[in-house]
Amino acid sequence: MVKLIVVLIILAVFGIPQTAYIVPEWQQAIVTRFGEPIRTVREPALYFKVPVLDTVTRFEKRVLTGEPTTGEYLSLDKKRLLVDHISRWEIADPLQFFRTMRDERGAAARLDDIISARLRQEISKETFKNIIRERREAIMETVTTGTRGLAIPFGIHVVDVQIKRVDLPPEVQASVFARMRAERERIAKRYRAEGDEQARKVRAVADKEKEIIGATAYGDSQRLRGEGEAQATAVTGRAFGQDPEFYAFLRRLETYERIFTAGTTVILRPDSDLLRYLETPRSRR
Repeated sequence: MVKLIVVLIILAVFGIPQTAYIVPEWQQAIVTRFGEPIRTVREPALYFKVPVLDTVTRFEKRVLTGEPTTGEYLSLDKKRLLVDHISRWEIADPLQFFRTMRDERGAAARLDDIISARLRQEISKETFKNIIRERREAIMETVTTGTRGLAIPFGIHVVDVQIKRVDLPPEVQASVFARMRAERERIAKRYRAEGDEQARKVRAVADKEKEIIGATAYGDSQRLRGEGEAQATAVTGRAFGQDPEFYAFLRRLETYERIFTAGTTVILRPDSDLLRYLETPRSRR
């Protein structure tokens, strides 16, 4: 009796793992017998198989992510580009996947080759500027659609393909940066030339307005001066007409004030008209 119990325990310990297997929620499996698939298991549960004869091969049911892969591509404008792409995919048909790919590592390598070929084809249609700025998303959609169709025979569903990085090779970057710098300097020189031209125009207009304002002011000053002198002459004329002798006397005093200053020596003839008011001012009134 004890021996029977021991035998049953040994069979339970070593036999159950050989006959039963569990498929968790995140996995799916193919059961093969002598290398030929006999069953596809996609639902999580406890299953049984024939010991020794049957083999269970498990595959991921979750979405898998491909490693970033760097490849060198040539754009439409002959620019060499280093592109890192990353892909997300899942095993949609485990039986077809088992027959064509066998394992996930081989599938990832095959899928990487397909994506690289599609990327090379699409990048060759676009310029470097369009790839960087405008057409990146469109390229990714086209590559995803094309890769998805080519991956169906392998039992793979491609979720999407994304470009992680687009860059120039190190030896090309220096020349590109030099051209960019030269282009910016050319644009800066053009802006400076346009600024100088505008400055000259502004200065010319300002100089013209200055001349016009100066000429107008000079004309106004001359006119006002002429009007003032005319008024002064008229007043002087009227004053001279009222008392010519007194006017002559005032004019002579002004002359004395200008001539006879301190330290001035004046030599005149005794009968000079300039001395008439100094000699007998009362008799000449």
